[in-house]
Amino acid sequence: MAFNLWLVFLVAAMGLAVVPGPNSLLALSHGARYGHRRTLFTICGGVFGFLILIAIAMFGLGAVLQAQPDAMTALQWVGAAYLVWLGIKLWYAPALELTELAESQLYSPTRLFRQGFFAALSNPKVLLFFTAFLAQFIDPDVALLPQFIVIAITFICVEFVAEYGIACVAHSIRPKLIQSGQRFNQCCGMLFIVLGISMTLA
Repeated sequence: MAFNLWLVFLVAAMGLAVVPGPNSLLALSHGARYGHRRTLFTICGGVFGFLILIAIAMFGLGAVLQAQPDAMTALQWVGAAYLVWLGIKLWYAPALELTELAESQLYSPTRLFRQGFFAALSNPKVLLFFTAFLAQFIDPDVALLPQFIVIAITFICVEFVAEYGIACVAHSIRPKLIQSGQRFNQCCGMLFIVLGISMTLA
């Protein structure tokens, strides 16, 4: 990939990273509940999910799914149900504790990673977006694997930094969030539910 084209992709990836979505919302809620260090497991799960989506999009399976509307609809409903389920769990989660230790005992690193991973995969329309978006940066005269490596590393690094920044901000304002009792959890839970429902309506 030419350097000037990579710079354009970098700017585009930064723009995408700041758009609110399930993973940024998860980084926000987990950063507040478990601290920014433990939220790294959530973020790593998310970027791994995005890595898989990028691979699927670049190696042609995205176009195959696009040609199968029934499969896309089924995936869309599964993803929507997962987001709604996350939202309901968060709505009924206990209020933030004064110490992160009490919060960290609720979930294992594996579970945090899994939630981030499935949040990234929850919206199949992201796959179609990647299929159309990444096509603008792929040179058909150059081997695909090196381009995939550059694009994937660039995107997941940008996404990682953005989500970790969100987690750090949530962690820094944790004392204020504690004062809100369960309202913070309920607000985040409601946003997940709205995201899930909106996927079925779009």
